[in-house]
Amino acid sequence: MNQNFDILIVGGGAAGFFSAINIVERNPKLKVAILERGKEVLSKVRVSGGGRCNVTHACFDPNELVKFYPRGEKELRGPFHQFCSGDTIEWFEKHGIELKIEDDGRMFPVSNSSQTIIDCFLHASHKLGITILTGQSVQSIFKKENCWKIETQTENYLAEKLILATGSNPKIWDMLHTFGHAIITPVPSLFTFNVKDPRIKELPGIATQVNVKVIGSKLESTGPLLITHWGMSGPAILKLSAWGARILHDKNYQFAIEVNWLNDIDTEEAETLLKELKQEHAKKTVAKKSPLEVQNRLWESLVLASGIGAETKWADLSKIQLQNLANQLTKGIFQVNGKSTFKEEFVTAGGIDLKEINFKTMESKLHPNLYFAGEIVNIDAITGGFNFQNAWTSGFIVANAIAEL
Repeated sequence: MNQNFDILIVGGGAAGFFSAINIVERNPKLKVAILERGKEVLSKVRVSGGGRCNVTHACFDPNELVKFYPRGEKELRGPFHQFCSGDTIEWFEKHGIELKIEDDGRMFPVSNSSQTIIDCFLHASHKLGITILTGQSVQSIFKKENCWKIETQTENYLAEKLILATGSNPKIWDMLHTFGHAIITPVPSLFTFNVKDPRIKELPGIATQVNVKVIGSKLESTGPLLITHWGMSGPAILKLSAWGARILHDKNYQFAIEVNWLNDIDTEEAETLLKELKQEHAKKTVAKKSPLEVQNRLWESLVLASGIGAETKWADLSKIQLQNLANQLTKGIFQVNGKSTFKEEFVTAGGIDLKEINFKTMESKLHPNLYFAGEIVNIDAITGGFNFQNAWTSGFIVANAIAEL
């Protein structure tokens, strides 16, 4: 027996639900179903932002917003002019959810709970009569005359239009490949760096503003760096991991980074500064207290790494020791050996080649009535609510295209 729908959406995540709700809100006559392979829908929404759901980012200019996407910057400019962060805030407000802006620009529900977003989607879907089918793992996709046929392990489904919102699902990518779509090989995009180094071994929890570069590449970023038990994390590192996703994958995650703990002060300026401090603090112990914007424990570690004894006074510093300390502070070399997933936010660079998608409708250029939403395409962003914004925008554009037909 075939189950018939006007529109089938494969993938019960953020992009899938947003597409479905917006379609039926615009055209209530359409019969829409969401197929989800897992037992639960919206599982990634549940864990995102540490369980708080980082819905979007307070960047309201489409031309600025696109700059947070290592892949998709050019393609998203048009879509963001149709549905941007401000539209997301308005959409959720209309559905009874108030969002708040945090100091770093990230936006969360006022409730601080991702369950609020999940309940909003489930309530809207129920009210609109959207069919939600869980435990439906797609085994095959066929094109039959004017409709699409989906076979799962238990059922067959027919629909005139098909939306794929399956995120980083290799099985679906393989099926699309047989349909002639080019798939850009996926590699991890948001990850932290594994660094074993005596200078930071005892310092987990310390966060500071840095400039960091990947040696032997053009990759560079500025922002907070967090020292962890396994190495380095924080926005500065995550930005590098996103922009350098392919480069770092090709290096097999074995590379060196240069960290400037003084952020925008270069080695020469640091040396001048240290010479002044030598005069000013002559009788004080160098390692005891940081005279710069570096936490005391990190300062002490870098002082010792410069070959300066724990009890050495400023007055007793040699020229070489001053130079060593300036180098440690502004261009410390750290070896990265591997990566770790950033929390539960597993994001990949890769997916359907962007050249094969019409970004006015999110429709496949190869197959009419086949649409894409969310991370299934080769678009990804740095952390901060940007990956969800791509899900909302692409879902909205798909809905616009389908509901108006």
